Amino acid sequence: MLKRFGLFVALALASPAAAQEATEPESAPAYETTDVVLMTEMGDIIIALETERAPITAGNFLRYVEEGRFDGTVFYRAMPLDWGDQPNGLIQGGTQWDPERILPGIEHEPTTLTGLSHTRGALSMAMGEPGSANGDFSIMLGDQTGLDANPESDDPVWQNGYAVFGYVIEGMDVVEAIHAAPVDPELGEGWMQGQMLADPVVILEAHRIEDATE
Repeated sequence: MLKRFGLFVALALASPAAAQEATEPESAPAYETTDVVLMTEMGDIIIALETERAPITAGNFLRYVEEGRFDGTVFYRAMPLDWGDQPNGLIQGGTQWDPERILPGIEHEPTTLTGLSHTRGALSMAMGEPGSANGDFSIMLGDQTGLDANPESDDPVWQNGYAVFGYVIEGMDVVEAIHAAPVDPELGEGWMQGQMLADPVVILEAHRIEDATE
């Protein structure tokens, strides 16, 4: 069951030193992205999917969007972190292994391959192990670069890290509002107890930005 929520164990145990400041080159090249909007009960979250740098993972998410598989799903988890700039942590949502919604797992795209990183606003696939990610994802409230791939790690999980595939470009205030919503202290398994939202926030609809007026 724990695998269904993605095992972000390192975040719960991390210290402020684990958050590294990410910097962009002065003249960073432009990469192709596809914008989508998640229309939630608490407002809209607009995302730039990294369809060039993370084509497998972003393409998978886009398929869920285009086939309506996120419509009616929820953000169900708000994980807090007590270090770094506040608010800090992540929110998590998606299909929750609903057999009527999920697609087969996808090939893992590590951040060492894509050049992306778990910085503020990053979207990352939840998974149990590389190759198992399908329709659940998280959004970072602060820099969580400890989730990036680390080839020097002795742990195969952290050698691969988690897969970033997009960034919030509008609506971080909505992400923060979801993160601040009340949780149920009795819900959740193991160390995730107390991280499940008492009233999950519904994703009313998800679509490409250019589809909004069609």
